[in-house]
Amino acid sequence: MSKDTLIKICGLSTPEALSAAIGAGATHVGLVHFEPSPRHLSLEDAARLRAMVPDHVKTVLLTVNADVQTTGKALELVKPDVIQFHGNETPEWIKLIREKTKVETWKALGVKDAETLAKSARFEGAVDRLLFDAPAKALPGGNGETFRWDVLKDFDHRISWGLAGGLGPDNVADAIRETGTQLVDASSGLEGAPGVKDVDKIAAFCKAALEA
Repeated sequence: MSKDTLIKICGLSTPEALSAAIGAGATHVGLVHFEPSPRHLSLEDAARLRAMVPDHVKTVLLTVNADVQTTGKALELVKPDVIQFHGNETPEWIKLIREKTKVETWKALGVKDAETLAKSARFEGAVDRLLFDAPAKALPGGNGETFRWDVLKDFDHRISWGLAGGLGPDNVADAIRETGTQLVDASSGLEGAPGVKDVDKIAAFCKAALEA
């Protein structure tokens, strides 16, 4: 792995899991504020975990189709380094948030085929990073499913990007080698049960990514 590749552990909900991710070498830790998710945190709980994150690690707050009031309150309480939009948010809406708040913005996109990638260009100038994920199901993310990585290989990426969707200790090295991704993002693949992170899987994932 190049020294520039980043590791995000998403859906953290306890101090123990957070400490495990940071200790294993994660560069980004993800907190989910989306009630249908088994990884959901109230803004108050997210703020408490965020306060435990050292300066060298970035905190990412994930929201899904949140309204103006919720987004503003989330940014005010949690004070994330990054806000990740994981719903049907438009480039115009995200750009407005980015300009008003100066917070780093990411947008997750479910990838079905090369056409999906071509459409991602509409986010140029609106986001700091795209996160290519498996297509949404009952939940927009965290479903533990991969997609065809080969569509990423020859794509002309004009926006910084990362790879999510079904990543775990057993396939993250292959994912990095096959796609050349700048960032790997794992959540459900590091759990013993929905929403319950396994600290050993977190450590194994980071080790595999670092050694890829």
